[in-house]
Amino acid sequence: MAAIPALDPEAEPSMDVILVGSSELSSSVSPRTGRDLIAYEVKANQRNIEDICICCGSLQVHTQHPLFEGGICAPCKDKSLDALFLYDDDGYQSYCSICCSGETLLICGNPDCTRCYCFECVDSLVGPGTSGKVHAMSNWVCYLCLPSSRSGLLQRRRKWRSQLKAFYDRESENPLEMFETVPVWRRQPVRVLSLFEDIKKELTSLGFLESGSDPGQLKHVVDVTDTVRKDVEEWGPFDLVYGATPPLGHTCDRPPSWYLFQFHRLLQYARPKPGSPRPFFWMFVDNLVLNKEDLDVASRFLEMEPVTIPDVHGGSLQNAVRVWSNIPAIRSSRHWALVSEEELSLLAQNKQSSKLAAKWPTKLVKNCFLPLKEYFKYFSTELTSSL
Repeated sequence: MAAIPALDPEAEPSMDVILVGSSELSSSVSPRTGRDLIAYEVKANQRNIEDICICCGSLQVHTQHPLFEGGICAPCKDKSLDALFLYDDDGYQSYCSICCSGETLLICGNPDCTRCYCFECVDSLVGPGTSGKVHAMSNWVCYLCLPSSRSGLLQRRRKWRSQLKAFYDRESENPLEMFETVPVWRRQPVRVLSLFEDIKKELTSLGFLESGSDPGQLKHVVDVTDTVRKDVEEWGPFDLVYGATPPLGHTCDRPPSWYLFQFHRLLQYARPKPGSPRPFFWMFVDNLVLNKEDLDVASRFLEMEPVTIPDVHGGSLQNAVRVWSNIPAIRSSRHWALVSEEELSLLAQNKQSSKLAAKWPTKLVKNCFLPLKEYFKYFSTELTSSL
């Protein structure tokens, strides 16, 4: 996925950000099926676009699309819940912001936007041939960033951020409430409490922390035995609390459950006051050291079941972690995989008996932090995947 050159959001708009397409949407010939049907139904049959799935053209609408005016069918709704907050290693979203599919994507040139749009959606909703015109532009601002809210049939919803939150809260099976995304001019640097494991290197490589950044942005604490609420309140406030059990084979004088209980205790200290709209995220990672009883306790305390994120090379399971988190898309099928308990148990035994030095497998969860770009300021889009 090649990024379009960055656009200065403060600069005067050029011809490249003016609406293109939309003049050829009307057709007197009825298309058979699919997204080409959308323009015909709206223009020729005067059908309300809210009664058509703008992702696939289905007339079996389940609810409304969260970002743009139009309906969304049940299958496309499920796809959107799974993919709307997924990111690639390059820091841009993995799928089209309209249909959450697409093979060839157009990337927004606004440096503060990470959204992409597929050729098919742009041509069917904005106008035939629009994708080619956009692709030829040096700078292009997407349909959520343009000053104009309408481009052909594509109409940005008013207060789409709150609509997106309502969509997730209403349709998702995740029991935890989602936070409303933050406009770029209101985003602040993320403040992190990193317990036991230091994730500064990973967050810096993702652009959330500057090299040599203010040490107040990340507080790393290894031994929290004597840490009390007053300490956390003086260190904070925090936007992200991260904790992890030690990796298998790591020498420590604490039982694995100690890390869970201490993480949960300090998480309560760091949480905003009830009713606060401030986005607040957390993640706890088990490096396959918690037993069945501990896992049940973790799921009860953290109010969700974990997802297993595997590291597979050549068809062989090399590593895996269990993750509990309220970061959007953490439960996406893109992140996790169905790995049997027998496979995890065998992997744990092999690692326990290995003579290799134990390493914190932070690389497995690194990209799970990328949805935070919708909430906090980031300093670099030159992401690296070498960690």
